[in-house]
Amino acid sequence: MPDTARSSTRDASQGKSEIDRLFALQKAAFAREPFPTLETRRSRLDALIRAVEKNEARIVRAIDEDFGCRPRVETLLAETIITVAAAKAAKRALAQWMRPKAVATPLHMLPAKSRLEPQPLGVVGIIAPWNYPVQLALSPLAAALAAGNRVMLKPSELTPNTASLLKEILAAEFAEDVVGVVLGGVETGEAFAEVPFDHLLFTGSTAIGRKVALAAARNLTPVTLELGGKSPAIIDDSADLAKAALSIARGKLFNAGQTCVAPDYVLAPRAKLDATIEALAAGARKLYPEIDTTKDYASIVSDRHFARLKAMVAEARDAGCRIVEIGSSNALHPQRKLPLTLVVEPPARLAVMQEEIFGPVLPVLAVDGPEAAVAHVNRGERPLALYWFGSDAARCDRTLRETVSGGVTVNDTLFHVAQENLPFGGVGKSGQGAYHGEAGFRTFSHMKPVFYQKGPGGALLQPPYTEKTDRTLGLARKLM
Repeated sequence: MPDTARSSTRDASQGKSEIDRLFALQKAAFAREPFPTLETRRSRLDALIRAVEKNEARIVRAIDEDFGCRPRVETLLAETIITVAAAKAAKRALAQWMRPKAVATPLHMLPAKSRLEPQPLGVVGIIAPWNYPVQLALSPLAAALAAGNRVMLKPSELTPNTASLLKEILAAEFAEDVVGVVLGGVETGEAFAEVPFDHLLFTGSTAIGRKVALAAARNLTPVTLELGGKSPAIIDDSADLAKAALSIARGKLFNAGQTCVAPDYVLAPRAKLDATIEALAAGARKLYPEIDTTKDYASIVSDRHFARLKAMVAEARDAGCRIVEIGSSNALHPQRKLPLTLVVEPPARLAVMQEEIFGPVLPVLAVDGPEAAVAHVNRGERPLALYWFGSDAARCDRTLRETVSGGVTVNDTLFHVAQENLPFGGVGKSGQGAYHGEAGFRTFSHMKPVFYQKGPGGALLQPPYTEKTDRTLGLARKLM
């Protein structure tokens, strides 16, 4: 066996051993404390907030090192600020979320009472991606801790500096029987997905999400899958084109397009196709005049992803598509920076129209009216996000009614994800389940139905059956 293969096997074995040890430790701890108090949960959320706030500068540096270049402001906005906001919002609302919810009891069952009592699930697993390696690890962690669970976290191996830092800063605040971090590569991730968690959350690609779901299914582990897909930006004829294009460019180029809810293609009115391209170019130049020298624009995370994006553009160029690059043509290795690259009217068979792009490449297609835009969206898989631009409220409402997507922002991009009180999740192949806010608390809780009997109840309907039983049934029918 080659040394590299032997080393990989040894690392995988060690990773599985560590996963099993940590899982057993957390299961035992949960058995001792199956319902953490409000004070305990708040203290754990405080610990998470401290871990982020005390180490914010280190988080910025680690992510910058992992990407090659990640703007400080983008990391603050999308990683630390949004994570702390999620934890603080959960802490504020936690007493209300934990309170049993009264449920109406039918008249014929009175004077009994019914309610839903939120209960922690147990040990939750979180598999986090590389594109937002702190937010997409710690935001669901906040929800799982608020719900009273123990949590095992597997960060992405593609951001190793951030992964190691997460392990360090969380270990400084939490006992490992409350929060534990498992480091490792693909084999470790596969072993992690096979653990019989009480709930497993995965954020990543649809292809890997399918594998995670299959692994979890062997244990009947419930899963939340935050995936992706091709999220459209629809420009209605009633839109302010300059404002819409600037917003699309901003949403597409934030983190260099390495965002699961980034606009993946644009549908523009046919008569305004050229004007849309010009407006997108103007918006991108306003945001990033020279992408190869500015620190305001992120690098592509790895050579492999950089090559994949370049190959997509090359395929479109070879197919005869019009390619418009907005930015410096010198954005090459080692910075791995790509200009916003518009691909005009690409055929459906090309990779840019078949795969989630996850980078600053943006197909722009012409459509003949709102109905054609809706039909185009509905021909594809259901997207994680949809963006609609315009001032015609009736057309907007119709588009939202006639399309199915994970979430929507109207007249902007990305912001529905930043609204902590809105659930975040996909639909169909873009994901299943949701978190953020109370939706996250419920995802990581069992909403236990409890019926409190106060009257004669079943005693009126038990054998031996008599005429009195028939009268009781008749009365029950009338009261239903």
